[in-house]
Amino acid sequence: MQNNKKLALSCALATSLVAGTAQAQECGEISITEMDWGSAIIVTQVATFLLEQGYGCDVTIIPSASTPALVSVTETGKPDILTEIWTNSAPAYVPLLEAGKIKELTPVLSDGGVEGLWIPDYLAEAHPELLTIEGLLANPDLVGNRMHNCPVGWTCQVVASQMAKAGGFEAAGIQDFVHGSGETLAASIGSAYTAQEPWFGYYWSPSTVLGKYPMTQVDLGPHDPVAHPCNADLECDTPKLGSWPSSVVTTVVTGAFELSHPAETDLMRHLSFSNKMMNGLLAWQDANNATGQEAAAYFLSTQQDVWGGWVNDAARGKLSALLQ
Repeated sequence: MQNNKKLALSCALATSLVAGTAQAQECGEISITEMDWGSAIIVTQVATFLLEQGYGCDVTIIPSASTPALVSVTETGKPDILTEIWTNSAPAYVPLLEAGKIKELTPVLSDGGVEGLWIPDYLAEAHPELLTIEGLLANPDLVGNRMHNCPVGWTCQVVASQMAKAGGFEAAGIQDFVHGSGETLAASIGSAYTAQEPWFGYYWSPSTVLGKYPMTQVDLGPHDPVAHPCNADLECDTPKLGSWPSSVVTTVVTGAFELSHPAETDLMRHLSFSNKMMNGLLAWQDANNATGQEAAAYFLSTQQDVWGGWVNDAARGKLSALLQ
């Protein structure tokens, strides 16, 4: 997209967000989290625009992450809306849910957060035998004799290394290659794609990288919820090969907000992205060197058929007129 077009989209969203404060009497002041990663920023920017312009809310964005946001709800009852909570890494989530302090609305990433070992689509198409771990281990040269792993200190590095140990990767001729940083891990995928070379290793979705470079997940067998915690401990002597669990990624509101703002709660109950859609937005953002706000503006201006189904009739009329 040309820079002037991107600028126009961003300015339109920024102007609309400012103008939204004038309509606050319809909804009042509300607060929403903005987590510190790409997909969550887009979710919050889209939700903020719809709340401001469709429902007349005066929205305050609270920079946060899953754990501190839930602690804040515990201690203060705020913020009102928490977007993109990765529930498998938030110990306070279930107790707050059971106590009625938060209300789970929807899987904001409809496919959940996906982790696993992947190969490029072009490799999967040329060698379908690599789609199972048994077939891959029987053909280590087809994946370059290497499993690309996360940097030391990341939980995914421990789990992937334990998977490699359980699966006998080294004996099969596949090196557990631990990258020095997340940037070099991502760069290795880009380099492989450019040269159409073998690549095999860990990544997650949604992410900018999988949006830019289509990958196919290797079947590691069923997830074992009993054995998997052992895989996250390098001291465990009995790791087991199996799929990562899919993380439920939700939007929640406080119990008080659900009671006081039923229409806005209903909007957030419907606001959800597939991983394919979010990967595409993250790839667009990267390709255009855009901000999260610009990516949200791009989504809002090109996907009215999607967000139009999230909002009520009155909001849809206001928003459609604004974005034409």
